[in-house]
Amino acid sequence: MAESEPVLVQVGEKRGCPEDEEKDTPSKKPRVENNHQDEEEPEGEADDGEEENGETFADMMKHGLTELDVGILKYVSDHEGFSGILKERYSDFVVHEINKQGKIVHLDDLSIPAEAAEEVAEAPQLPEETEVLTEEQKKQLGELQLFRNKEGNVSIEVIDDTKEKRTLVHKAIKTQFPGLETKTEEKDGRKLIVAYHTAGKKALAAPRKHFWPKNRGSFCHFVLYKENKDTMDAINVLSKFLRLRPNMFSYMGTKDKRAITVQEIAVLKITAERLAHLNKCLMNLKVGNFCYKNHPLKLGELQGNHFTVVIRNISGTDEQVHKALTSLRQTGFINYYGMQRFGTTAVPTYQVGRAILKNDWNEVVDLILKPRPGAEKEFLVRCREEWAKTQDPEASLKKLPNKRCVEGQLLRGLSMYGKKNIVTAFGLIPRNNRLMYIHSYQSVVWNTMVSRRIEAFGLKAVEGDIVLKGTTAHLLSAEEAESHSIHDIVMPLPGFDVIYPSHHVGKGYRELLSADKLDIDNMRHKVKDYSLAGAYRRIIIRPSDVSWEVIKYDDPRISLVHSDFEKLENKPAPVFSKEGKHRALRMEFSLPPSTYATMAIREVLKLDTSIKKQTQLNTTWFN
Repeated sequence: MAESEPVLVQVGEKRGCPEDEEKDTPSKKPRVENNHQDEEEPEGEADDGEEENGETFADMMKHGLTELDVGILKYVSDHEGFSGILKERYSDFVVHEINKQGKIVHLDDLSIPAEAAEEVAEAPQLPEETEVLTEEQKKQLGELQLFRNKEGNVSIEVIDDTKEKRTLVHKAIKTQFPGLETKTEEKDGRKLIVAYHTAGKKALAAPRKHFWPKNRGSFCHFVLYKENKDTMDAINVLSKFLRLRPNMFSYMGTKDKRAITVQEIAVLKITAERLAHLNKCLMNLKVGNFCYKNHPLKLGELQGNHFTVVIRNISGTDEQVHKALTSLRQTGFINYYGMQRFGTTAVPTYQVGRAILKNDWNEVVDLILKPRPGAEKEFLVRCREEWAKTQDPEASLKKLPNKRCVEGQLLRGLSMYGKKNIVTAFGLIPRNNRLMYIHSYQSVVWNTMVSRRIEAFGLKAVEGDIVLKGTTAHLLSAEEAESHSIHDIVMPLPGFDVIYPSHHVGKGYRELLSADKLDIDNMRHKVKDYSLAGAYRRIIIRPSDVSWEVIKYDDPRISLVHSDFEKLENKPAPVFSKEGKHRALRMEFSLPPSTYATMAIREVLKLDTSIKKQTQLNTTWFN
């Protein structure tokens, strides 16, 4: 998913802004692989947004993948591993984006820029709210703001009607109730002010133009702080409140759901004032650090991410922890693709990707729609059973309340275009989701071959390895290998526009693809989207800004990280006990794009980071 995305475990928490708690619910040149982290990593084909309960989730994970299944086999250090629980609470995983200037992004200012503040100051001052809106009107508007008003609007008649008084009411509603818009309507000779929610249907009937100064940058850049929401969910919330299409927002990378994350966002021609008003009613989201610029943000422009990770209930001694983290800082970790790259259900995403590359479209449909072992939501089970029994896409689609999941999109395509036109039907799935399948296959091949490379030659550069000179891949001679380190070496993701190592590990690529009935010399596909150019990826990553401490605490429910929002609210930092019942490792480090924090954590703990293994560990701990 998001870059450096961590593993999910089944134990949830409720945590949010205090007043807003929410339930956990192809190029001619060789390419350097550096933007895959900006794709959404699939956590399974369907998701209606609800969390499974612990028992069901654990049962489902019995059929999930382990690291061995996806080629994650080796470690670079020789320290003794130790156990610990990753992401017991989502607040145990905090991600701060590192922007293109190399600065760690923080939410530390909720004020609007001086220019906007001056514009607000020049606006006519409102009388006290009580002079404009009655208590009953305020109650109705509050219910409308929270979507509790079934009428979908509130009509207000202005006594002693004048344009000036109507203007005051319009301003009072929009100031006091962010997320509401107003318009003036005439009924039975009377002028009424009608308030409606910007995310509701009434909004569509009343488009509004907003004045935009010529000397102001067209894009409002801001920092988005979010808790337990993925980036697209957060943008969808903002777009509904602001009555915008989601594509009006731009960002440099998607961030994890089960975490606290802080990142830069840009939006076209929306004022900082309008955005700041949303802080009064957003749940688990805050926006701030506003400024105006003349450009949007682009995927991949970030320099990386800074992580603060808490691993609870650790078994390692202080000496073990010191040795493990020193190795991480000095040597690094193998740059494997993390487990979420491959999905969490009994049908791994790389199997679908392999079928696409083989042009076996019947197998693609079968893998996505067939019944599978493990617990799933009941409607998905019924949908799969219907498909297995009837092969009728329309009948199967009726079993799904949410048609936007991958299964629903594929079934809709099959019902529209027929089972003899699967390629077109498959095209109804969003392009990024379709490409994730084949990228997942590339990733499992890369993981497997890197494990073989480490097994064969260890942590030194050898003849036949590949390094990059600029964007050009170069095979090392024996003499050149002497002057390079393991940190210089890259390995290719398979494709038509890459070269392979000239030693025996390079030949393994051909053997592996041949076993999957794929021709490494012909990676172009009949469907252009599925042609793989390939790319290069460093095999060892050394994190920067590595620091750590072992902390003791008594209450397992408290947060062990002081978040940006808590600092803004002047909440005290966590206090740790010298004699606490529990021990946790709190570690910080920065990673470049397209690297997985879980793989760094794996190197420290020497533990399988798959959901299957972590769920087993958590179940043991909490029982």
